[in-house]
Amino acid sequence: MSRELSKESMGFLHQLKLYLMSDGKNEHEIEGIIEELSDHLQMAESQGKSVHHIIGQSPKEYMAQIAAEMNYDKKAWIKFIVTIIFGVFSYTILSRSVEGNLSFSLINAAGLTAIVAFLIWAVFFMFKYIAANNPSKAKEYLLFFLFSLVSFALFIALILIDQRVESPTISFNGPGTIIISIITFAFLLWISIWSKTWTVLIFLSFLIVPDIVLKQTSMDINTQISLSTTITLGGIAVYLFVVNKKNKAT
Repeated sequence: MSRELSKESMGFLHQLKLYLMSDGKNEHEIEGIIEELSDHLQMAESQGKSVHHIIGQSPKEYMAQIAAEMNYDKKAWIKFIVTIIFGVFSYTILSRSVEGNLSFSLINAAGLTAIVAFLIWAVFFMFKYIAANNPSKAKEYLLFFLFSLVSFALFIALILIDQRVESPTISFNGPGTIIISIITFAFLLWISIWSKTWTVLIFLSFLIVPDIVLKQTSMDINTQISLSTTITLGGIAVYLFVVNKKNKAT
């Protein structure tokens, strides 16, 4: 019967996996390395040795050494980035379709693509830093806060630039909007099936459905906006809480 790993070893394996994934390594290779290292750690701990007997005194250097011996999974990275960018555009298309204003300016499309690509890089850089340096919870929260602040500032800047600078615009009306919306929904459905999770569609529901329902009521616009925002953020928070509890239980 295999011996359960210590909290320190489990923590290191989690950090190593996060580091390698953030560094663009192949998922199957990562799982193989984690499984092999787990066996080594179990053997070491059964002999009364700590995790440092296997990895040395610098977890950061050990992670970098492992990463250097692995190839980048360029195909998976490109596929992931393209999927995320199209996913963001899909959210934008469907939300604007509900509002009856499906149009994109060149600045809006190019800016949105650039911002999303930058934020993807920033997320991976941040997770890699956290995995390698194991900062305190306070520093982690600060990093996530700064990331959220920068994200918000970039999107606000894009909106302001788009309003002040004229550029070619593509607009869809009537049947065109319906066709684009159906294609977009089909794409999001494909993402959900491909990623084996319904999170994308659940988030989309929380973002769009409250607006659709509240617009059918006699509430004033400010009340609709406030209530819609509350339902959206509250629904997403509850969903993430339930998923987190479920993951901890397993």
